[in-house]
Amino acid sequence: MLRFLAGRLLALALTLLAAAALIFLVLEVLPGDPAALILGVNARPDTLATLHHQLGLDRPAALRFPLWIFGLLRGDFGESYTYHAPVAGLIADRVMVSLPLALLALALSTTLAIPVGVFAAARRRRIGDTLAMAVAQLGVAVPNFWLGLLLILLFAVKLAWLPASGFGGWSGGIWHGLRSLILPALALALPQAAILARVTRSAVLETLGEDYLRTALAKGLSRNAALWRHAVPNALIPVFTILGLQFSFLLAGTIIIENVFTLPGLGRLIFQAIAGRDLIVVQDLVVLLAGSVIVVNFAVDIAYVLVDPRLRQSGPR
Repeated sequence: MLRFLAGRLLALALTLLAAAALIFLVLEVLPGDPAALILGVNARPDTLATLHHQLGLDRPAALRFPLWIFGLLRGDFGESYTYHAPVAGLIADRVMVSLPLALLALALSTTLAIPVGVFAAARRRRIGDTLAMAVAQLGVAVPNFWLGLLLILLFAVKLAWLPASGFGGWSGGIWHGLRSLILPALALALPQAAILARVTRSAVLETLGEDYLRTALAKGLSRNAALWRHAVPNALIPVFTILGLQFSFLLAGTIIIENVFTLPGLGRLIFQAIAGRDLIVVQDLVVLLAGSVIVVNFAVDIAYVLVDPRLRQSGPR
């Protein structure tokens, strides 16, 4: 177990370093000059040179990359070109919107998807299975931004139950902040729940054909008890994989939804940074989001070992 953890931690560190190098290289070769964008096209050459020096852009890339990495390790994310504020502070403010949004969407998705997937598997090829999978297929096909617009039209415009856009903040209490996140969380959760329900159904159906389940039924265990006591726990490994991928997507892929609902989250921040060619913000945010994907995958590997005792001897494949 310790050897497995050490190997996974080493792979995690190397993957993060490779991702950071790739992100830095891609942004380095992109056309455009951040200093010229800040000062305008009519800026004087000496003014441009001074700003290049202030931003550190006059240093060679081979020196800027290690300085950037060491700064990240110290918690120094640099200063934004356009906001003229520490990037760490900008990220800390925005993550208080994106992280609760991702967690709420993941909770809604899981709460909806796993019971639906188990229900469909238990009623394979019956009317309940057909209807559940038809709804799931529809959920996969519907774009989340279009679903978000429909939710705004129904719950904000017609019924006036929830705000249509903006974020109320946490200073007024938890419910005050959550009210602004319910509609975007639903828009994110429903398509993800459709995918997770289909994966859950397939995983449970696979376990229903195993010998140990037939043995449990032959010993007199009821079908429902065998389903929830043996089939569902053993079907959780592929479900955990999808949950990990979905959390990474919900945290990193909310640019469209945050712009639809005008939420001041990480997705909106990275969109604004790309539009303003604020390279330091883009670099830090992309590395942070890539790191979250890698760390979540590492956590999923650990969850494999905890859920399935058979993997504690050999480790996950």
